[in-house]
Amino acid sequence: MKKILIVFIAIQFIGCAELQKVVNQIPNKGILSQGQIGSGLRQALDNGIKHQVSKLTSKDGFYRNQLVKILLPKELQGVDKALRKIGLSNIADEGIKVLNRAAEDAVKTATPIFVNAVKEITFNDAKNILLGEQNAATSYLEGKTKTTLYGKFNPVIKSSFGKVGADKVWKNLISKYNSIPFVKRVNPDLTDYVTTEALKGVFQMIAVEEKGIRQKVGLRNTDLLRRVFALQDRS
Repeated sequence: MKKILIVFIAIQFIGCAELQKVVNQIPNKGILSQGQIGSGLRQALDNGIKHQVSKLTSKDGFYRNQLVKILLPKELQGVDKALRKIGLSNIADEGIKVLNRAAEDAVKTATPIFVNAVKEITFNDAKNILLGEQNAATSYLEGKTKTTLYGKFNPVIKSSFGKVGADKVWKNLISKYNSIPFVKRVNPDLTDYVTTEALKGVFQMIAVEEKGIRQKVGLRNTDLLRRVFALQDRS
């Protein structure tokens, strides 16, 4: 996002003197006011974080999204295959669905944490993001929020398992699997696994949106976004 993203960060978080130094580096700076540039980039930020997080919190936000759908861990995929082979596909499907429902529930806690992380971005952070890869902003957010998000997600997922009956579903699923002759018996605790997979999904979707806004004019869905990012395209 080059010089434009620096202005966005500066408008919100650094002093007027530093801001003016950044603005002076932008070509055609008279086309838009500093306030318009800031508003446009706030819209981009909303698209990149809140919009994608909102998608994941909706019903089937994980379950129907093949990029982030949570499947069984590798060591338990034999459970899924074995159940399907003996005509218990419905039970297997329900087991996977409740994992994704728990993730959808947990991600509702993410937005305030992301907002706080964005407020902490410094001028040097912005420069590093601009010089980084297409997912540089996403990587920054991940570094700043992953530990906090894990602490928020884990108890929500644990509670969600109980709320939607996942504990009963998994007890039934594993019991059915363990009754199959000659299989290795399992007794998994999936809360940590689902928490980790939910985090991966959140950051993956933010990265998709970040890359899109950087590269595709069609994702700039307001007049202000188009005008602001036209400056980036010419820089």
